[in-house]
Amino acid sequence: MILRGTLGHPLVRRLLEALFTLAGVAVLVFVMLRAIPGDQITATLGTEAAALTPAQRAALETYYGLDQPLVVQFWTWLGSVLTGNLGASERSGRSVLEMTANSLPITLELAVLSLVVGLVLGVGAAMLSASRPDSARDAAGQAVALAGLSVPAFLLGSALLAVAARFLGYNPNAEQFAPLVADPALNLQQMLMPALVLGFGLAAPIMRTARSALLETRTLDFVRTARGKGVPPRRLQVRHVLRGALVPILTMTGLQFGYLLGGAVVVEQIFSVPGIGRQVLIGIQQKEYAVVQSTVLVIAVTFVLVNLATDLLYRVVDPRVRAT
Repeated sequence: MILRGTLGHPLVRRLLEALFTLAGVAVLVFVMLRAIPGDQITATLGTEAAALTPAQRAALETYYGLDQPLVVQFWTWLGSVLTGNLGASERSGRSVLEMTANSLPITLELAVLSLVVGLVLGVGAAMLSASRPDSARDAAGQAVALAGLSVPAFLLGSALLAVAARFLGYNPNAEQFAPLVADPALNLQQMLMPALVLGFGLAAPIMRTARSALLETRTLDFVRTARGKGVPPRRLQVRHVLRGALVPILTMTGLQFGYLLGGAVVVEQIFSVPGIGRQVLIGIQQKEYAVVQSTVLVIAVTFVLVNLATDLLYRVVDPRVRAT
């Protein structure tokens, strides 16, 4: 009974679901990476791989562990990961742990900045639209949201970079990337345009979700009561309506933040940001199995942790969730 009650607790269920999710990600990325034509030998030697003798290829397969069955390769890699050994890059000689420790904070910084931009634009536009539904203001807000959903990030990023460089002479990303602790001013300049591009794309789903939640909350009894008591419109909108709509906004924010961890690869490539998405892209191009597998697993772990933190925030902002 005690065990059943423990397993039935929402947080315990979420932890178990997270473990199953991570296991599924590990299997999926392992299989998909090996489904791509070629292997580490051809990626390293290129066309010279065709000139290898059978003995030379067999020796290289043994060196890379490719002579082992896939099941053995999977458990060998997973066992190393569980002991803290994420593998190493054959080309650079650096450990994946060191590479990830350098690139993950950059992507996290970009994700946070993009999320701030997305929340400011999305929630602000949603509040303006929801305050006067079916008006010109509402139509304009939804049109901007539709543009954010429709315009690809690579197109918006390329256009923004070209306009800024051509007409403003502004392209801080042409310089070597500056970490935040080394040069905060240059770092924020280099992060500005990619954060705007990603933030504009994030603002669209946040705006649509927030608008629907705000319109629904405005019809609830406690809002009508507050309006009947003479609560000023601005205070009513912020302290009552917005607070009542926080749960769906938090849900969308958590999902979008998780997407940014791996989905920002195109923007990172355009603006030469050495984040974790770009690390995965280069690893795929070079068939670096250890780099791709371990980095994707790190992204999945971070995504799961973000979702768990979102669940905990539900309990902070909504007493009804806290009571379950």
